[in-house]
Amino acid sequence: MLWYQDALLFVAALLAGGMNSVAGGGTLLTFPTLLWAGGAAGWVNAALVANATSTVALWPGALSSFWGYRGQLPSDRRETILLAIPSTLGGAIGATILTLTSESVFKSLVPYLILLATLLFVAQAPLAKLRSRWAERNRGARGLSEAEIDEALDRADTPGLRGARRRWLAVLAFQFLVGVYGGYFGAGIGILMLAGFSWLGFTNIHHMNALKNLIGAGINGITAVILISNGFVHWPVALLMSVAAILGGYAGAGIAQRIGQKWVRRIVIAIGFSLTAYMLLHQFRG
Repeated sequence: MLWYQDALLFVAALLAGGMNSVAGGGTLLTFPTLLWAGGAAGWVNAALVANATSTVALWPGALSSFWGYRGQLPSDRRETILLAIPSTLGGAIGATILTLTSESVFKSLVPYLILLATLLFVAQAPLAKLRSRWAERNRGARGLSEAEIDEALDRADTPGLRGARRRWLAVLAFQFLVGVYGGYFGAGIGILMLAGFSWLGFTNIHHMNALKNLIGAGINGITAVILISNGFVHWPVALLMSVAAILGGYAGAGIAQRIGQKWVRRIVIAIGFSLTAYMLLHQFRG
């Protein structure tokens, strides 16, 4: 691989690490960059290797994000375990399906996977507004102040505030599907998880982010193990990008914040839709 390809991969992972710590969507930068570099370098199964290498490269950043939020985990560990089990199981199944998918089939799915991830990224801001409005209505309906709600959420004996049993069953099934998608491709799983947590009745965004980061690290971790064991990871590139992603989680976040989340989001959305259009056009012509 040429030096400028390595440099571009490093920059993509650096920016992705910063984006994931601020708004998410980093895979929309690393995967297409890897797909281009792998194709130019003549990788066998370039699309599958690019996807696997992106997952492994960004996993250390996800783990460090969880570590930064570890003090914000809800005090009821049973809820964390309940959400983590189907998510991790789904991640293992999704990664296994990926290893059984042929390069041609996966490559034909790539434009639609990128489109789905881009649409999820577009939906992130509206979902956040809906979550905020729902929390306000929930507080008003219960006659509790924001401080009282937060205090209740910190106690281990108040699962009723977070949803009835049927909601829990529905969200656990949803988390399993999120895990399957995360193991297969993964871009946008954090947005899906926050939507599910909101439906359960979670209102403390710090708790939600802590759970999201922990469960996301679990999904990506089991996915990484399966992809590594099947030999899909290009290690020299994965190690280079891992370093960049970790640095991006610290320095890149500051850069993204100086640019402004609005412009970061616009750039990522433009890249996602442009890639989808280009790859679909290339497929139809080919």
